[in-house]
Amino acid sequence: MFGLKKLLLVAVAAGVIWTASTYAADSSLSRLEGRHYRGAGDIEYLQLLETARRMFEPDAERQNLAMLYVTNWNGLVEGPTWDAWWIQNSYGTTYGILPLLREPFLTFLQNSQDLWFDQMGDGKRVGATPPHDWVAPDGALGDAARPGWIVYKQGDGRIGIHDWGMEFTAAGMVMQSELLLTTRDPQAIAHYLPKLERCAAFIETRRDPTNNLFLAGPAGNLLAPSYAGWKRPDGTYDKAYLTGLSITYIAALDRLIELEKLAGRTAMAERYSALRTSARQGLAALTTEEGYFIRSLDPDGARHGVFGAAKHGYFEASPNHDAIAFRVVDNAQAERIFRKIASIPELRPHDFILPNYPSYDDMYEKPEGLWAFGTWVNGGHWSTCEARMMLAYYRLGRFEDARRSMQRLLTFAESFRLDNPLVKQGSDVYQPNQPINLTYDAFGPPAAFMRGLFEYLYRADGLILVPHIPPSITALEQLDPVRFGSKKVFLSVKGSGPVTGVTVNGKKWKSFDADRVFLQFEKTPKNARVKILLGGAKSVRPDELEITRATEPVTFLVISKSFDPAQTRRLARVLAFQGKLFKERLEETYEAAHAGLILDCARAVADRDELRRAGKLTLLPEPSQTAADRLFDETVFRLCDGLEAKLESYRNSAVTKQRKMFELWRASERDL
Repeated sequence: MFGLKKLLLVAVAAGVIWTASTYAADSSLSRLEGRHYRGAGDIEYLQLLETARRMFEPDAERQNLAMLYVTNWNGLVEGPTWDAWWIQNSYGTTYGILPLLREPFLTFLQNSQDLWFDQMGDGKRVGATPPHDWVAPDGALGDAARPGWIVYKQGDGRIGIHDWGMEFTAAGMVMQSELLLTTRDPQAIAHYLPKLERCAAFIETRRDPTNNLFLAGPAGNLLAPSYAGWKRPDGTYDKAYLTGLSITYIAALDRLIELEKLAGRTAMAERYSALRTSARQGLAALTTEEGYFIRSLDPDGARHGVFGAAKHGYFEASPNHDAIAFRVVDNAQAERIFRKIASIPELRPHDFILPNYPSYDDMYEKPEGLWAFGTWVNGGHWSTCEARMMLAYYRLGRFEDARRSMQRLLTFAESFRLDNPLVKQGSDVYQPNQPINLTYDAFGPPAAFMRGLFEYLYRADGLILVPHIPPSITALEQLDPVRFGSKKVFLSVKGSGPVTGVTVNGKKWKSFDADRVFLQFEKTPKNARVKILLGGAKSVRPDELEITRATEPVTFLVISKSFDPAQTRRLARVLAFQGKLFKERLEETYEAAHAGLILDCARAVADRDELRRAGKLTLLPEPSQTAADRLFDETVFRLCDGLEAKLESYRNSAVTKQRKMFELWRASERDL
């Protein structure tokens, strides 16, 4: 976001000007000076971190998160060819980026997730349109939703036999609970907590009290509809004990318990703690002698997902990497699980994790066509899963695996092919006939590549940081703040090895051990500069690894000539509006952030023009280049449409703050 002094409205035909930003890497000194990361040591890894963060901000060269904005619900969409918001697809990206996600993206994300929670099952509401017009039980979330439309079951395949979205609901709980824990907003917690409790009650209807496992029928898994449940002797399909449901639900309970504590609901926290303990006990029945998890257990005792078995002898990746990523298992079992994954190279033939290997032999469809191995939910790659695999890499210190994954993703990003799923076992795009591809899933690996550095375990009383810094990096600054309720945490690290010292705003901090740092919420400053010393490293000098972002060089650029006078006028009004917000000390609001994002995106278009003129923009073959250029331009004015609509909706608002926003918006037009 720009400071007020940098916002200049110039009365020239071209329109608006502003500053541009740069970053530089000095490979000879093995040091990066980036906009988002600074550090020393492994320059390649540091550059990958910088690139990962660039994907979540307007950027002149790359597809970025702003390009998934839609006005329909003032939020994010799965992709240009996928006009809805899916739980299974968004899971990895959302969880990975939440600590670092800034406004207005946080509001956009909440608006998207509200499509599930505002339309969640209540035993009465009818979903979607025939043949997807099911009435879901109370507490059930859906597979996908848009305004006035929700699909409560997986909507592909033999939908007539499909179960409700059991693991969808658990994953939706994880994402919404994590969002609330990062923001710590009492009003939001009070609003969503009853909904989350209804989700938990729905999942509890599937608990078998004799073994503390959870029953799910066909397509009740997260990466549906690959799972068929229990094929009964008469050929019909019924419910089986689904491992993924147990693991994802335990991860959801971990967060729900903290929310209950944060809300002061001690009795409910204790109740959910007991449910979590018993659910963990049930996992023993789903664990192999080698320590990894099977996919499912039939009521008659048949086990699916025992690698190498004569029947159902595949390895199921999701419950295993999720158990590591979400700390459902301890360190010893996490290592055993990963050793098994590493022993099966066919699970990662192109550096990305596949959901299974070899092909399923227990789907309700034959493994051919869309269901053939390597294409879709049977052995096709999904970036939402890779994000959770990435978090598992970091937890276990497998930094080279994380590096290769990120490098592989960039081969798709550089050609504007951020598609999902990836077919041919993760080596090619699903929609090759589109000029470019873009999906929310694909942002999962870069999100997790950043989150993995410190893991971020949010608790009712504070935030636990678990440093996972590659030993090849000797010093690291994360220049973007981590959200900690109303507080901001800026992190820097020096050294390698166990944690041996911590300072917060220059003062010694005692709440740490060799593996982690604990920031008590009440004791953490509003703007906290947390410096972590590893392996006996000495405290940094005041001018070394300074956490405050350095002053950017001022390079004035004229707005893109591709914008016509009417578009330029719209941007000038946004600029004037943002200036009024700064003047009124409203720069921390969602509306100011939305305005700032518009200006950032317009600046990216101007920067892109400059790169093209200088011959520094890597061009795509046609028609991809034209489609990419159009996407940059269209993003700016979709965001304008959304802000204008939101501010106009405040015209007759009874909320004082909203009415104030509208008045400032109206006044901004008079200034032109």
